[in-house]
Amino acid sequence: MDPSQDSPTEDSPTGNSAHGLAVKARDFGLRGPRGWVFRGVRLDAGPGSLIAVEGPSGSGRTCLLLALTGRMKPTEGVATVGGFALPRRMSAVRRVSAVANVAGVSDLDPALTVGEHLRERALLQRRFGGSLRGLLRPRAERADEAQRTGSAPAAAGLDLDALPKGARTAVRDLERLEALRLSVALALVGGPRLLAVDDTDLKLSAAERAEAHALLASVAAAGTTVVAVYAEAPEGAVTVSTRPVEATGAPDDEAPAHETTDDGATDDEAKEAADALAETGRA
Repeated sequence: MDPSQDSPTEDSPTGNSAHGLAVKARDFGLRGPRGWVFRGVRLDAGPGSLIAVEGPSGSGRTCLLLALTGRMKPTEGVATVGGFALPRRMSAVRRVSAVANVAGVSDLDPALTVGEHLRERALLQRRFGGSLRGLLRPRAERADEAQRTGSAPAAAGLDLDALPKGARTAVRDLERLEALRLSVALALVGGPRLLAVDDTDLKLSAAERAEAHALLASVAAAGTTVVAVYAEAPEGAVTVSTRPVEATGAPDDEAPAHETTDDGATDDEAKEAADALAETGRA
């Protein structure tokens, strides 16, 4: 199938959320004001796959994640998500996807508790998660949605009873792995068919990285396609490698030096996050 064409069988944002989406890309790229962010990405993953975006800091991992979920507009190549062609169907892809753990896009509020985050997301999903017609759905469908909302923490492996203060535990008191689980749980509330997770293994121990991978693998095994950023892709994942795009010799294509900041991120990565936030806000 030509990736630029929509699939008549999958071209529906209201499809069953239990079924993931196929993700395909060919020579996919994004160019920003400082040159190419990523370029030449090729991908062919079936529904329910775990897709690992692997690469060094500053190589466009976050931007690729946001481009594949319809939150940043690509400038080169073609891609399809469940039959929706990018960039033409960006809004449709956003409706069937969700992002988690993306700095500047899906940040957790450190002052709120875990329970407050979950209740807030449930209320937002109820109010803005569907069309106005969806507000008049049969009671059985509304009950299914409520059940899915309540099961999101379990699907993310978030055990509220094991937290220091249960659901009243503030986000600032969470360990990094538990914060990742909460972010994933919030993203799963809407029943996305594509889940994107950034910095999956950042600042985690080897044991915690294994737990994080097991979490995303279980989400994919349940039917949701997962695309996640890893420093090192785990075995069994569909791997997409990114790397800093080489300079072409033209002044506006020159790659800036990769200087590292105090928190371990490169200048490119910080700029990438800022651009991602701006583009996502516009989307």
